[in-house]
Amino acid sequence: MIRFRLASLDDVPQIAPIERAASELFRGTEMSSIADDPPIPDLVLEQAVAEQRLWVATEYGTVRAYLLANVLPESLHIEQVTVHPDAARRGIGAMLIESVSNDSRAATLGKLTLTTFSDVPWNAPYYERLGFVEVAESEWPAGVAEIVQTERNQGLWSWPRVVMARLVG
Repeated sequence: MIRFRLASLDDVPQIAPIERAASELFRGTEMSSIADDPPIPDLVLEQAVAEQRLWVATEYGTVRAYLLANVLPESLHIEQVTVHPDAARRGIGAMLIESVSNDSRAATLGKLTLTTFSDVPWNAPYYERLGFVEVAESEWPAGVAEIVQTERNQGLWSWPRVVMARLVG
């Protein structure tokens, strides 16, 4: 049985292996360098736990997926949602996003946002199936432009990326 909840500090050590395993999906593609990116530092995850911005999906006590978000002025922004490949194609990512959309902060802000690769099947096309739509730059909610700039500085916009949003409630 899959359970969705805010993460605890005990969950943090289980997240890097999920991220490493999932990033291997990029190996052998034109984006294979992503597979070599380091996972999110534990210190960042621990801060997210303290700020209640990290959620997990667990199965029999093992973390199978996680979602890291930031609270922006006009949206709850999904920084990363990752499902371990062994647990993929079971709807866990979609259920995790739905669980997070029920968070009171998401409900108050009324919108989820994210940035993602437009041409990767398990990125933008996946989020479209979950009700996210591409947002033109002129309509980005407050705070998203700064995230995009940080991602550009990190080289993530070397490949086609988009900003997407979904209304909550």
